[in-house]
Amino acid sequence: MPASTRSESRAALGLRAHSGWAVLVAVAGPSSSPAVVARRRVELSRRTPRQPFHAGEELPFVEAEALVRRATEEASELAERAVREAVAELEAAERTPVAAGLLVAAGRPLPGLRQILASHALIHAAEGELFREVLRQASRRSGLSVAEVREKELEERAARVLRRPAAELRQRLAAWGKVVGSPWTQDEKRAALVAWVALASEPGTR
Repeated sequence: MPASTRSESRAALGLRAHSGWAVLVAVAGPSSSPAVVARRRVELSRRTPRQPFHAGEELPFVEAEALVRRATEEASELAERAVREAVAELEAAERTPVAAGLLVAAGRPLPGLRQILASHALIHAAEGELFREVLRQASRRSGLSVAEVREKELEERAARVLRRPAAELRQRLAAWGKVVGSPWTQDEKRAALVAWVALASEPGTR
């Protein structure tokens, strides 16, 4: 397959997590001008609480530990299924998923569960990291390289990697929204942009 054809067929996922759910947007094509080709909401909690650390805050430690473990296992299963299905959908459309972009926080490494449950700030941080981690691992298990970008640095990183001013990137995101239609919220925009960064960061996608 010619290099230009390989470039046009490559795709990347963009992932932005929330408590109990995430947004997934896929882009495909050459990194100079990709298109949005898929998007969906990914449920990461069904039988367990969307905020398992909050739910465990007032429980005895053993029960809280078991609850967080169940929530993590469920979220992991749901994340893997969603990423696997997105990859299969892209492959069925003769596209080659090569990478995933994941928006992450700028927080420090988390302590053990007892310390987390004793701090409301750490509970919030742990909740976010739980759902980001299951998406990270699901992407890797599907054979995708993972490009992690801090939320606060996304626009700056994108401008540098894509070699375009931030204003131009915002225009491109708005144009994508007009093509794909609603919903095209901040979640979808940021997931699409981190997917584009991941696509451009993968060798052979120029």
